[in-house]
Amino acid sequence: MQFIFLVFLVFAINFFIKKKEQRQRIILLGRQLGQYQIEKLMETLADGYLRALGEADEDRRNQVWRYLDTAEVQFCEQFNKFSAQMMTLDAADTRVSKFAVGFAMATKIFPKNTFDVREALAIHARGIEKAAKNEMGRSPRDKAFTLSAELFLMQHTCHWFCNSKDIASARLLMRHKTTYAQVLQAVDADTRSAYCALTGSKETP
Repeated sequence: MQFIFLVFLVFAINFFIKKKEQRQRIILLGRQLGQYQIEKLMETLADGYLRALGEADEDRRNQVWRYLDTAEVQFCEQFNKFSAQMMTLDAADTRVSKFAVGFAMATKIFPKNTFDVREALAIHARGIEKAAKNEMGRSPRDKAFTLSAELFLMQHTCHWFCNSKDIASARLLMRHKTTYAQVLQAVDADTRSAYCALTGSKETP
């Protein structure tokens, strides 16, 4: 009976400390994001891509693509500023545990098994801008596919920072009907290589 009580106590302490850490991270990230329209622009792009891909009339489809070009430029400008601003935060507050399942004080107990979310966001900034500039001359459809993957991976990183890798992957699947492994394979090769090296993720499923 005493053993069961001790186990329950350990789980309860872990739960409350973990929840407190999550709230702190959500507040920290929210304060930075709140200064920009990143989430709104991301929604605009995601909805716009679906509209363009589903548009039967070529003239209307091209009109949507041109509108999205402007939204992409705005997103890149805002995200680059956000990423730069995140770099000004204390490194002790931006560590992320590489463990798939989150538990209390993981970044402090296992500091070697962490990565800095600021570095991940810098990788995302480069990848998103590269996809938006489309220097390789991809078709609008292929460009939208790659850029969507870059955006989804960035969103996954934010959820990973606030919660855990497993929760981030579950939200990715629920919201966008795609897996973490599929998104990794869909982003630009440079993004994938740098991101996997930083986070310890595998480049191939």
